[in-house]
Amino acid sequence: MNTTRYGRPDPAPVETLGAELVEAMCAADASVRLKAALRAGTDPDPRLVELLVGRCAVEPDFFVRDMLTWALCRMPVDVTVPRLLDELRAGGAQARSQALHTLSKIGDRRAWPEARAHVHDRDDDVARSAWRAAVALVPPGAEGDLAAGLAAALGRGDLEMQRSLSRALIGLGEPVLPVLDRAKASADARVRAHADATEALYRDPDSAFAVSVEAAKRVAATGPEGA
Repeated sequence: MNTTRYGRPDPAPVETLGAELVEAMCAADASVRLKAALRAGTDPDPRLVELLVGRCAVEPDFFVRDMLTWALCRMPVDVTVPRLLDELRAGGAQARSQALHTLSKIGDRRAWPEARAHVHDRDDDVARSAWRAAVALVPPGAEGDLAAGLAAALGRGDLEMQRSLSRALIGLGEPVLPVLDRAKASADARVRAHADATEALYRDPDSAFAVSVEAAKRVAATGPEGA
């Protein structure tokens, strides 16, 4: 066994660091993988960051992915954040989405430029994660610019995706209002409807978004008498 000059054992290489844990993270049973991710976060070791990030890219179970994110949040940020940024630049759709989600939870603003760069990602899940991450990481004073960037996606996707964008927009606070005013004058009826519904949600966060957006679409299509 190798020892340091203080007589203590050198840390085990990651290949031998909890071989059982590594195997458990690849188990067929999701509950076994969940417990493995919990163990990794309970006793955080930065040498596990690579394994955790790699599992995020392929893990099919939502709850396990969320536990992997929690475990990564327990690791040193100077190890985790650069690795997640690498994943954003080179990973597949799930890898990028999960990296953005994890970066939003860590809250390190070094990730802000990358989060902003992904808000118009062609993959819907990546874009949604980027919206949330960008809002969580936006520097003070940049909320209006971010709102304008996010507003370019008004009308995109299905009702659930539109709701996600609306939630992200209203998370920016008052700077979103002039952006929504401009969007309500769009030539695109779908954009106008989404902007109207977002403003209604801003005014009343407990309102039913589905009802608001459908009413806004009717107004956009037929005029005020169609409401």
